[in-house]
Amino acid sequence: MAQATKKRIWGWMAFDWASQPFYTVGLTFVFGPYFAVVAAEYFMSSGVESGAAKAQAQSLWSSGQTVSGLIIAFTAPFLGAFADNSGRKIPWIAFFSVMFVVAISMIWMLTPEGAALYLVLILFFIAFIAAESALNFVNAILPSLGNKDEVGRISGSGAAFGYWGGVVSLAIMLLVFVEQDNGRTIFVGLEPPFGLNPNEKEGTRFVGPFIAIWFAVFMIPFFMWVRDDPTTGGKSTNLRAVAGDLWGTMKSVAQRKSLLNFLVGSMFYRDALNALYAFGGVYAALVLDWGITAIGVFGVVAAIAAAITTWIAGLADARFGPKPVIRVAVWLLILVSITIVGTSREQIFWITLPIASTLPDAVFYLCGAIIGGAGGAVYTASRSMMVRHTHPDRPAEAFGLFALSGKATAFLAPAGITLFTWWTGNTQLGFLPVIILFLMGLFLLKWVKPQGDRDEWAA
Repeated sequence: MAQATKKRIWGWMAFDWASQPFYTVGLTFVFGPYFAVVAAEYFMSSGVESGAAKAQAQSLWSSGQTVSGLIIAFTAPFLGAFADNSGRKIPWIAFFSVMFVVAISMIWMLTPEGAALYLVLILFFIAFIAAESALNFVNAILPSLGNKDEVGRISGSGAAFGYWGGVVSLAIMLLVFVEQDNGRTIFVGLEPPFGLNPNEKEGTRFVGPFIAIWFAVFMIPFFMWVRDDPTTGGKSTNLRAVAGDLWGTMKSVAQRKSLLNFLVGSMFYRDALNALYAFGGVYAALVLDWGITAIGVFGVVAAIAAAITTWIAGLADARFGPKPVIRVAVWLLILVSITIVGTSREQIFWITLPIASTLPDAVFYLCGAIIGGAGGAVYTASRSMMVRHTHPDRPAEAFGLFALSGKATAFLAPAGITLFTWWTGNTQLGFLPVIILFLMGLFLLKWVKPQGDRDEWAA
């Protein structure tokens, strides 16, 4: 492989390393649970009963995920079509990178008393929109990094590299910044550095600036080594022309049975997986009463499992193709979801536990490892499968449609969780819609061609 190509691949993989802390440290294991606890206490201070306050906190978080997901869904295909017509993806990635850094750094404002609760929720999900939008353009570069037999391995290696970034960043936050109940960090029992006040949870709140700094530093290799292909584009960027090209592509999807079933099926199982990511830490905080430190350790376990399993999934993809990898991983996620629904501090399914039993903690740690590993496999194999359904001249548009399929029904899992949590008054039973979505996605994979239809499309 030429040195320039190797550097381009490493630069492309740098995005996964730079962005993963947002999902690991921000969305799932530090800020998400912190937000849930602060929101629940904020509602309780307003006179809401404890159980109802926790359910309301979970509903608020799911509402933010729903709205941001819909915004991503309906902007991604158009932005992708525009980028394909112009041949330029890097300026879009730069734009969304700046938006991300500014928004995520400002979540620092959320104090333990709930100051700026709603503003911080908005800022966090603006950062989410920016991260996901940038990811769509980065994914669109993947088809140009290798042939269809190589992209699975490249995708898996990039995702695994990113998960290791999640492990390192989470370990740093836990050891150096996040306060325990005694106001000290795990690392030799010191107070958080830089004069951060543990009484105001400033160590935990530093998660926003930390993610912003990490992203800004580690995106440097991406912008140094990844360039737009000057031979692409050259088409009209007039809004009418772009919309026409996009409409033509969307109509063609109806005639492509494999692509249609993959987009719809992945829409369901990715929505369910995103819900597991977004609510895993929140669930642990509200149902198992875990503190941020315990949730963070849980996150390290999940991230390590994801890093190892995703790399293995990339090798399996290269040998067997992405479809078997996706099916095995989704079945594992279904089993985990059933276990989560049946697990609480007091019992596991129908088995009542002794007071202060640690079995629920052990079970949830195991679930976290499986979620991390299987989730990583689903992510990389789905990205590889999309390459096999992508027109060589329209990669950004294709991954825009992939984003649309992943986000158009982004309201389903969060809204389902919100509805079931409100209806049952039970945080555990609120997870039932996730299982249904996984099963629907698995069913539709039956009609997806193992090697996609890219060759037919390009013919």
